[in-house]
Amino acid sequence: MAAPADLGGWADLPFFTQDLPRIQRALANDPRDILPPKDQIFAALRLTPPEQTRVVILGQDPYPTPGHAHGLAFSVEPDVRPLPRSLSNIYKEMQDDLGATPPTGDLRGWARQGVLLLNTVLTVPAGDANGHKALGWQELAHQVLARASQHPTAFILWGKQAQALEIHIETGDHLILKTAHPSPLSARRGFFGSRPFSTVNTWLRARGAPGIDWTVTAKEPA
Repeated sequence: MAAPADLGGWADLPFFTQDLPRIQRALANDPRDILPPKDQIFAALRLTPPEQTRVVILGQDPYPTPGHAHGLAFSVEPDVRPLPRSLSNIYKEMQDDLGATPPTGDLRGWARQGVLLLNTVLTVPAGDANGHKALGWQELAHQVLARASQHPTAFILWGKQAQALEIHIETGDHLILKTAHPSPLSARRGFFGSRPFSTVNTWLRARGAPGIDWTVTAKEPA
């Protein structure tokens, strides 16, 4: 995996020169199948450059099931059925909040509207959830949060792991939503009923910006 050359305003983050070469070496020495495919590892940053980022949703690491992950937190390829359980719960809450959901689990339609779907760890060995949590990917998330928060942004922090990264959000006129994670283990402890989608849109529109069409499907190839 070469250092990305098409990441626009993210490309000059120190991570790419200071940390990525070491991670690349570790990945090259890992004999397991690595997910997502190499050309999709930085898909979230590629689809949502900093100047277009209006909302940030943090995930943990890619889905470890081959054919599911494509580089965006919580998103899956459009043919994946059934949906992963956390994404299914996200859609249940959206149905209650907005009365509709996207037709598939592909969230690239959100990304193209300025919703950065960023995992804090960008790779995973197939079948081994959190298997790359010690590689050092988290430094990229820290730097992305700091850059995204240079202008007013809505941050959705689901669960304690995401909420621990709030310290990397620079002070500003932001919306910061913190609830339980949508996983089956915690969704009923405060995620259900939190209405994050309408809350974000109310905040955006109050600032004179268009809301996010959360129910849109991804019509363009990534």
